[in-house]
Amino acid sequence: MTKNDIAAALSKVLSSKKEADLAVNKVFEEMAVALKNSEKVVITGFGSFNAFETKTKNSRNPKTGEKLVIGPMKKIRFKPSKDFFD
Repeated sequence: MTKNDIAAALSKVLSSKKEADLAVNKVFEEMAVALKNSEKVVITGFGSFNAFETKTKNSRNPKTGEKLVIGPMKKIRFKPSKDFFD
């Protein structure tokens, strides 16, 4: 399912496809802003998104064997709600 599929489904409830596109884009923009600010996004009955930062780790290039240091990165974790699969 893509963002366009979500907007198409939402356009059945709203007055127009353009309004549905704006609504879907606004929801995802607000979720992105919250996650960038390390806030938790909770959608009741669906699940929660949580931003976290990984630690620095040592690795190596498998082709050359050269040792590398991979810096910390921000990642997002999704946890489905208990009611999600019911």
